[in-house]
Amino acid sequence: MDVRNQTVITEVVLLGFTQERKINIVIFFLFLIIYLITIIGNGLIICTILLNSQLHIPMYFFLCNLSFIDFCYSSTAVPRLLSDLFSIKRTISNLACGIQLYIVVFMGGTECQLLALMAYDRFVAICRPLHYRLLMKWSVCYGLTVFVWFFSFMINIVPSVATPLKLCYRNQINHFMCEVLGVTKLSCADISMNEFGIFCLTFVSLLLPFLLILFSYAYIISSVIKIRSTRQYKAFSTCTSHVVVVVLFFGTGMFTYFGPSSKFSPNQDKYVSVFYVIVCPMLNPLIYSLNNREIKKSVNKMFSKSIVYI
Repeated sequence: MDVRNQTVITEVVLLGFTQERKINIVIFFLFLIIYLITIIGNGLIICTILLNSQLHIPMYFFLCNLSFIDFCYSSTAVPRLLSDLFSIKRTISNLACGIQLYIVVFMGGTECQLLALMAYDRFVAICRPLHYRLLMKWSVCYGLTVFVWFFSFMINIVPSVATPLKLCYRNQINHFMCEVLGVTKLSCADISMNEFGIFCLTFVSLLLPFLLILFSYAYIISSVIKIRSTRQYKAFSTCTSHVVVVVLFFGTGMFTYFGPSSKFSPNQDKYVSVFYVIVCPMLNPLIYSLNNREIKKSVNKMFSKSIVYI
């Protein structure tokens, strides 16, 4: 088919989940509650860390960055989803679709890199405790964090902007947001290079950080087993929250990009995306606050002061 004879589209239709009004009402209130918990939970962790000087250490600095990413990650997709649930015509302009896609890819890639950086922080704290102050001094932490954000931008955004897709003919995405795999399918040109680029991007942004995390925890577990000191076990207990977050986020992300083809299940991508775009940003602050004694103590202290002032 001649590409020149195809109509170039200017807007995209997001099919969402269903057109049934009653089901959409239930989905609306469910996702609204999840989004409110996400905003409040991540906002509370950021405020708690910033206001409590005792939490001004690298581990909580990285956690503050993670909460900010989850805040932006969820806010990019959920408000639009909530409004679309009651819309008959769920269209989004190419520009808005592109912006949403870039932000989701950027934030997702940055979170993967940051989780790897947090694993490195725990590796140094447990396996190199005497050198921790030197290896993780603030200048190093700031430099590593800036590198994570910059590196994620360069590998996720720059290639996408440099090789834009020409969308035509089809303009419906079986998704609730502009997700990279769904948008790629709308192209009327040969997408083999784009698919190869997505594979390379996924390998660097998703698989490589996951392998670094596995490598770090292999050393951590080996160190804890060999030394068996109370201090080491206490340090290892700080890893549990991070491990749970890694399993949830990387597990669903790898299932989307490396799992079974969605050709056999048309709704697979959007249902899995619900978990790592909507549910995980809500669970992260809950996991860290419930499993971290210092966070719980600081939150209780902050609320106690607020009640006294009132």
